[in-house]
Amino acid sequence: MNRVMTLGRHAAWSREVAALAQLPPGGALLDVATGSGVIALAAARRYPGAAVHGVDFAARMLEAAAAKPGASAVTWQYADAYDLPFADGSFDAVTHGYLLRNVEDVERVLAEQHRVLKPGGRVVLLETCPPSFPVALGVRVVIPLLGRLVAGDRESYDYLQRSTLGFMTPPRVAAILRRVGFTAVESRKRFLGTQMIISARKG
Repeated sequence: MNRVMTLGRHAAWSREVAALAQLPPGGALLDVATGSGVIALAAARRYPGAAVHGVDFAARMLEAAAAKPGASAVTWQYADAYDLPFADGSFDAVTHGYLLRNVEDVERVLAEQHRVLKPGGRVVLLETCPPSFPVALGVRVVIPLLGRLVAGDRESYDYLQRSTLGFMTPPRVAAILRRVGFTAVESRKRFLGTQMIISARKG
């Protein structure tokens, strides 16, 4: 779905997320809700020798990620984004793509990521972003159409359209990041304002 809805740009943005993680040599990175592992694999390629962990609560997605080329460089593990099975201060960076619009308590999820980060560690997230008119009108029409014509999955793409248009703006996400203890919050938009990449630092 991510590849279709971004017209193939998802891989490039995943590489950008990995770069913004700024992992130190031999550092540790956690990719939450890793899905098919695109961000985790991009991080493993960018930072050889790093300890990259990809976690998800969907066993089927973890199996698909573990079957990809280069997957042996990543530790794949079941985990719940609300209750990560790692000690405080375990990672130099935490990344995730399209996680927050699918959870009920964004603040709790981000607070949990703050907990497992080392002081000075970075969080980098990729999310859909509610665009301004007239792009919003295009989202209402084009995404469900792609679901029917390309993927044959209208229901999932209808949800994608609703969650994109109804999701938080970058300033609202930034405010939550600051509320749970992050600083140096920076955001950038991609793809006609329909995607956002936000980075922040712990402490």
